[in-house]
Amino acid sequence: MSFAASVLTLYPEMFPGALGLSLAGRALEAGTWSLEAVQIRDFATDRHRTVDDTPAGGGAGMVMRADVLAKAIDHVSPPGDARPRLLMSPRGKPLTQARVRELAAGPGAVILCGRFEGVDQRVIDARGLEEVSIGDFILSGGEPAALVLLDAVVRLLPGVMGNAVSGEEESFENGLLEHPHYTRPQEFEGRQIPDVLISGNHKKIADWRRAEAEKLTRERRPDLLAAAQPLTK
Repeated sequence: MSFAASVLTLYPEMFPGALGLSLAGRALEAGTWSLEAVQIRDFATDRHRTVDDTPAGGGAGMVMRADVLAKAIDHVSPPGDARPRLLMSPRGKPLTQARVRELAAGPGAVILCGRFEGVDQRVIDARGLEEVSIGDFILSGGEPAALVLLDAVVRLLPGVMGNAVSGEEESFENGLLEHPHYTRPQEFEGRQIPDVLISGNHKKIADWRRAEAEKLTRERRPDLLAAAQPLTK
């Protein structure tokens, strides 16, 4: 079974976007995964195809309506659909590599892209939406975040990456940031490739990479060190 993504959006023309290129694009073409971008306005009931209204209690901006969104969600995710329902939201749980791996191992995802000031809480509760954030910053809508999430997931699907080991040695896979990389030429503007990397001693290379990963993580993301996996001897 391929990974099936359904994206609910006011801007379906934004998809597949970059996901139609490179590894994700080839996998999409090959049927390793599928993508449908659904226009939320198609589920509005008035002639103006209204999807939002003023916030209860007052305040700036507009809020996406629960009734319209519920119809859209029910259309793409009827009873029995095992796919998780995600809402891209800056107040959601931070997206982690562990969650990405869980999603990649599943049947797909239904992804709602918020706009305006937010989404009526009642549809979040009634349809069991899992709020997901890609960082502590605000975007103009959930579409770029959905593209990021799908890119992270699709590259982990079986057969998408040429070398599956590549996905196991990256930042966050073992709780650390990734070690530095080098390739030819051996000298660049007076800077040499570290001798250990051309020594042929695989144990010393593994130890050096681990030490460099720990150093980078300590400098840039010390919060990750406590949860890092111990080095396998």
